[in-house]
Amino acid sequence: MEAVKTLRGRPGGGRGIDVALLGVAVVWGGSYLVAKELTVVASVPAVLGWRFVVATLALGAVWLWRVRRVPGRAELWTGVLLGLTQAAVLFLETWGVSQTRAANAGLIISLTVVFTPLVDSAAARRWLPPGFFVAAVVGVVGVALLVSGGGFRAPNPGDLLMLAAAAVRACHVTLLGTLTRGRPYSSVTVTLIQSVVCAAAGLAVDPAGMGAAAVAFGPSGWLGVLFLGLACSVFAFLVQLWAVRRTSAARASLLMGTEPVWAVLAGVLFAGEALGRTGALGAALIVGGCFAGQRIEARFRGAGVPPGLVAAPAAVAGHVGEP
Repeated sequence: MEAVKTLRGRPGGGRGIDVALLGVAVVWGGSYLVAKELTVVASVPAVLGWRFVVATLALGAVWLWRVRRVPGRAELWTGVLLGLTQAAVLFLETWGVSQTRAANAGLIISLTVVFTPLVDSAAARRWLPPGFFVAAVVGVVGVALLVSGGGFRAPNPGDLLMLAAAAVRACHVTLLGTLTRGRPYSSVTVTLIQSVVCAAAGLAVDPAGMGAAAVAFGPSGWLGVLFLGLACSVFAFLVQLWAVRRTSAARASLLMGTEPVWAVLAGVLFAGEALGRTGALGAALIVGGCFAGQRIEARFRGAGVPPGLVAAPAAVAGHVGEP
């Protein structure tokens, strides 16, 4: 039984679908600032542990409502393996955002859009056009400008952790496609298993910290946890899965690709972060390079969208602003 049934109607889009996909991009963009604020009062493993306890409970309810099929051994172990790689990504992302600006985090992680096709092409030994590598270099130059501040300097540890997270996420998404493509796995089931693994990882790394965080969060902290668990994981996953079946993949990827823009706006408007002229130029190069690389890769494959961007719903629940 399908996890989320496709509603009857003509594909191709509509204002409601566009708004829904923009909503996904907005909550993902805002997630970096929320995660950063939570790590001020709790450890990174505790934040991730509670975030995925919430997501697991909600996804479990969806599973009972729509799926109710016990996974086979292969599906179970696929979910566990993907959960471990997703947990690695999330630890890097959350530690990274705790040590850098939310705007930086949202922009740097967007390089996943160009890293993923590189990893996928290397695995398939099918190389992309030269223009794609130019776009990738533009994105990396943008990162260098973004972290330079008032003058060129070495990136801080948080920036490096976010860059590592983007690279590891690219490997995770490639692995996701390899392990699930052509398999009769339920997206909700695989995502639920990943969520359980991520929650267990947080608990295993810092059980005492999770207990302390439950008291330290307070009402505003728990609202942040609910935002990360429900809005950035469950809502984003279900809406993306619903929307991409009713519009073109290119349109969906374009709308969700605005995520770094919302991350910058959240950092500037709510945290008083300032990019400066050099940082703003770097931000523009990152967004432009990612967008150009995405379009080149999509034309090259003839599929309309990079492999991990909207065709891998099981990855969504792990996004810091994702799965």
